[in-house]
Amino acid sequence: MFVAAASAAAVTEPTIDRCIDAGLSVIPPASRYAAAIARGVHLARSAMSSDDAIDQLYREFGHLHWVHALNNSALLAFALVRSGGDFTTAITTAVSGGWDTDSVGATAGALCGGLNGAAALPPRWVLPLHNRLASSVRGFDGITFDELSRRTAAAAVTYEIQ
Repeated sequence: MFVAAASAAAVTEPTIDRCIDAGLSVIPPASRYAAAIARGVHLARSAMSSDDAIDQLYREFGHLHWVHALNNSALLAFALVRSGGDFTTAITTAVSGGWDTDSVGATAGALCGGLNGAAALPPRWVLPLHNRLASSVRGFDGITFDELSRRTAAAAVTYEIQ
């Protein structure tokens, strides 16, 4: 829920902090999950170096499985806030944490990509893909990102939030 809300906010909000706030707004505020995200945010805003902050996350969450939600969410929040929404910094910081690297790195990239827009994606990350998706989902291997975007926009539904 946190990632879904933060991702939705990323295409309309101006800052990563607003995306984090949107994500936190849909999870129980007294939960361990909210506390883990808050810990990552706190460390990101501290004067601690990224390496030292990630070491601190390992001291606090290292007893958890490498794909557990709490450690990876704390790391994601840390990477997002420390990056200030910068695509490359968010991904490389998330991956350097070493837990669920593909999931946390992809989520950080998706949020920062949404926040900044496709035109702002660094060419060194985009050009090697040749606008093509490699997928094991039937009918989607080799589809272009442009076509996926077109299909997504065509399927868009507008919801009124009360």
